This record gives sequence, structure tokens and C-alpha cells, in this order.
Amino acid sequence: MTEHVPVLLDRVLALLAPPLSGQPAVVVDATLGLGGHAEALLSAHPQLTLVGLDRDPEALAHSEQRLAPFAERLHLVHAVYDRMPEVLAELGHPRVDGVLFDLGVSSMQLDRAERGFAYAQDAPLDMRMDQHAGPTAADVVNTYPVADLARVLREYGEERFARRIAQAIERDRPVTSTARLAELIRGAIPAPARRTGGHPAKRTFQALRIEVNGELDALRAALPAAVAALRVGGRIVVLSYQSLEDRLVKRALAGPSSDTTPVGLPVPIAEHGPQLRLLARGDGPSAAEVAANSRAASVRLRAAERIREAS
Repeated sequence: MTEHVPVLLDRVLALLAPPLSGQPAVVVDATLGLGGHAEALLSAHPQLTLVGLDRDPEALAHSEQRLAPFAERLHLVHAVYDRMPEVLAELGHPRVDGVLFDLGVSSMQLDRAERGFAYAQDAPLDMRMDQHAGPTAADVVNTYPVADLARVLREYGEERFARRIAQAIERDRPVTSTARLAELIRGAIPAPARRTGGHPAKRTFQALRIEVNGELDALRAALPAAVAALRVGGRIVVLSYQSLEDRLVKRALAGPSSDTTPVGLPVPIAEHGPQLRLLARGDGPSAAEVAANSRAASVRLRAAERIREAS
């Protein structure tokens, strides 16, 4: 496994610093992964309690070892982030000071060829973030009708040649390995289109991963729940790596940050005022960050702070 470098670490630390330095605070790392952001937050703030969620048991086991020095201030939970309200209620922390989402596939999942996320390494077609639950990518490519498979590739991968790829897959079923799938995709895409836009399998692999793990549905549920869990002064920070995620995040933060006073009234009504103040609106990485960590190249950071309770 390559060394894990947390993305935009300094920016995340600055945004999630407890509102009152030195005072007890609770932060949720909704996508714990290998624990890089969590370790930095716990190290920087001795009064901070961290709740770490991850659907990947392997990632949780790794982070449990990494974060062992902070065990008294740490709660690790095997859960998808859309279960956040339930988890926080069970832990007795219904309101928190910060929530972090670092979306997409983790470094460990990409670097372990046998997990089947990477098109550059041959492995069984799996792509499950929790390998103990749900259908695999092989199940999707080998059982979905062409129309449904094309829809997944088009909607979740924004793939122009979705139907051609789906038809190529159907003709070659069963498709069980990442290398064979990548080869079929390359053959289905016209040669001129393969010369631009990176690896021709990138969009299809993204789409299958999202479908297998139900990522966008979980995110749609988790974002408003995270905003609702913030106490006044609390902050939400989201790192996204592709446009579908980023659009969901943008919309989820835009509504609560808007004044909903009915049009035509002479003055704003306090109960209709914004609940959130936007702190970052899709910030990208610096050149230095990308040079130090190539996986930061596509990141977009959005953040907001709760400024009043919901009416």
C-alpha cells in the first residue's frame, strides 16, 4: 500500500478547529478511511472527541490501530454515513461541532488490486466498499439488461458511449475481471474519442462503483442529516472528486444558506434567515498540494458553518 496522504489536510484542520480552543468538542469523520484526517484532528485538539464512520471493515481495522493512542476520545463505527443520526443518538452526541466527508474511493481500496476498483490492475470485478454486503460489479455487468446498464454508465459516469459499452459487455458475458472489462470498454469507444479525456475505462468504472455502493443515494440522505446535527458554530466540510458528488453537495448547502423571506416583504424575517454561512464554494487544491499528492488534483472543497438553529 502506498503512503496515505490526507487531502487538503491544513485546510480541513483550520475549518474544523473547535469553535472555542481548548474546550470539549465532537467531530464526525463520516468517511474515516485510513484515518489521516482523524489522526491530525485528534493530535491538534486534546479536548476533541471523534466519531469515525466507515462501511469498510478493513479500513476500520487499520484506523483502529493507527488511532489507538486516542482510544479514550474515539468512537469507531461500522456504518454507511447515511446512518449518522442513528449512530450519534446511540453515542449520546445528537449535536456535534463538525462533520467531515472525504468522498469517493479510499487510498486503500484503490491500492489493493484484489478489491477490483482499479482499471489499471487485473482483479476480480468486485468494487464493494464493504465486501461482506451487497452485489458486486460483476453482478451488475452480467445481470443488468443493456438499457439499465447503459443508464448506469450514462448517469453515474457521464459516459457518451454508454450504450455501445453496454452492448459490448452483453456480447461478451460473463465478464469477471477488471482487465477484460477495461479491454471491452476500449474497444467500444471510437478511436478518436480515446485520445482525450484520460483512460477510456475511467467513467465506466466510476459509474459501476457508484451503483454497487449506492453512493449518491447515501450522500443525498447524509448531507441534510449532517447539517441538522450541527450545533450553532459547528461546521461541515466536504471533499468531493467528481461533478456528480459536487453538485449534490452544492445544492445541499445552498438551501440552508439562503434567506427564505417571502418575496415582497420590506424586511427579512429572522425565522426565514440563513441557517448556514458558506465558508468555501468549491475550492480546488494548490499546485503545491497536487505536486505532493496527485490524488488531490480533482478535489473540490465546500464548507459551511451553522449560524442559527432551524425554525
